Amino acid sequence: MKKFFLIVLSMLLFSCNNKKSEKISIAKAYFDKARADTTGSSFYYFNLSKNLYFEANDSIEGARSLVNMAIIQEGKGDYYGSLETSLEADRCLEKKEDSLSRRILASNFNNMAICSSYLYYFDETIKYYKKALQYSDDTENKYMYHNNLGAALITLGKYKEAQKSIKLALPTSDSLKYAMFINNMARAKHYENQNYNPLPEFHKALEIRQKNGTDENSSYAALSNYFFYLDKKKALSYANAMLNTAKKNNSSEDQLQALQKIINLDPEHYLAYFQKFQALNDSVQVARSKAKNQFAIIRYDVEKKNADNLKLKAEKTRQYAISVILVIAMVFIISLYWRRQKRLKQENELKIKENQLRLSKRVHDVVANGIYQVMTKIENQEHFDKENALDELEFVYEKSRDISYEKPQPEDDKKEYKEKTSSLIASFKNEMTETYTVGNEDEIWTGISQSAFEDVYQIIRELLVNMKKHSQASRVIFKFERLENTVKIQYTDNGVGISGEMIYKNGLTNTGSRIAANHGEIIFDNATEKGLKINISFPVS
Repeated sequence: MKKFFLIVLSMLLFSCNNKKSEKISIAKAYFDKARADTTGSSFYYFNLSKNLYFEANDSIEGARSLVNMAIIQEGKGDYYGSLETSLEADRCLEKKEDSLSRRILASNFNNMAICSSYLYYFDETIKYYKKALQYSDDTENKYMYHNNLGAALITLGKYKEAQKSIKLALPTSDSLKYAMFINNMARAKHYENQNYNPLPEFHKALEIRQKNGTDENSSYAALSNYFFYLDKKKALSYANAMLNTAKKNNSSEDQLQALQKIINLDPEHYLAYFQKFQALNDSVQVARSKAKNQFAIIRYDVEKKNADNLKLKAEKTRQYAISVILVIAMVFIISLYWRRQKRLKQENELKIKENQLRLSKRVHDVVANGIYQVMTKIENQEHFDKENALDELEFVYEKSRDISYEKPQPEDDKKEYKEKTSSLIASFKNEMTETYTVGNEDEIWTGISQSAFEDVYQIIRELLVNMKKHSQASRVIFKFERLENTVKIQYTDNGVGISGEMIYKNGLTNTGSRIAANHGEIIFDNATEKGLKINISFPVS
């Protein structure tokens, strides 16, 4: 039995080792395929390779795949995405001191420095180039990092430090790199000392690049910048050469840089070149956005499939729990949704009711009370004036139409508040009833808004209509007072009065809500022996 368990254990261990070797083998195949790819699928295969290496617990090779993915993202302009991928690789290589890990770290920090420079994080750029130099053990790579560090120092205006760094790169045996290094050295010397002539180095670098048929645009850019203030014609010539070369090489970035220079150097054709620049820049931005989305989709799809396949058996219980949680969450969300819908429906119904109440109140105030006021005038006239009555009825009709169309009330002149109020009170005077107005001066209405006046006007009219219908009063007095920022109106009559329970049943329903809307109060004093006294007060807003 013991031998049987040992055999089973050995088989299991062999099976695990065999699976690990198989994953590493497939991962290496994906890695090689990514490096050889010319169809634009390198990122996809590096991602597959990375996932398999991590499944096989090979964090170093997994990190190498990540660094290659980051470099591809940088090349497509996805600088933030590239930095994120590089940082993931860096975490995988923490505390690794073997030579392969150090080379991968050096390349990774160089990529992070390049991305930081494009994002104008120049302090970070210098920090990462120094880290790249710290981990690199390849001489030619170190030459390149010294040069790149020098270029970043030029951008920060640290020209002497830049020259020291670039000088360490000059022993390179690579002619194209040498052309880049002497070009940057000449730039640093010229920026430090404007009397220094960088042209010999610029021309030498251009000559080397032309022989090799690559990277001429770096030279054209440097020469165009140099002649920008010295000789506009030459500067424009080099900018045009840069543009033509960029078109041949299908380099959108170089075309944009060249067009920027030409726009400043050729004002006669400014508009045409600006339009070209704008169109190309829009195209580049769209391409970058597409690349970012593509990288995100590739990583998401591959990693999701990989995670599903890897954890399928081991996480059945967890998936079941997640499913239950999701169901509960969905039920909760649906419940919240229906509650929200119910609440919204109730709110909408409430709004409709409020709107109906508001319209009904306006109909009562404007139409019913308006018609009653016209009837009162007709009743009190000794000689019936048909034309005047028709005009007033037409006015009420127009008001009712305004209500149906939800038209806002027109602003009245503040001086008209006094006349409108006095005219309203006077219109209810007849042989049986005398109406009196005390203290209704222009000062009472100073600072009163249109809406507040409209509410007060309707309250007064409602009191008068109620008086005419029910009170049998022979004398009605309105007294107006203003104490600082408070207006007080006292209504008194010598009619039959009104009982407490009937206050809001005799057409006075809206008075309370109207005055409350203006932060005021209305007090019915029915304790007097005869008649009715009402005190109204509200602040001037």
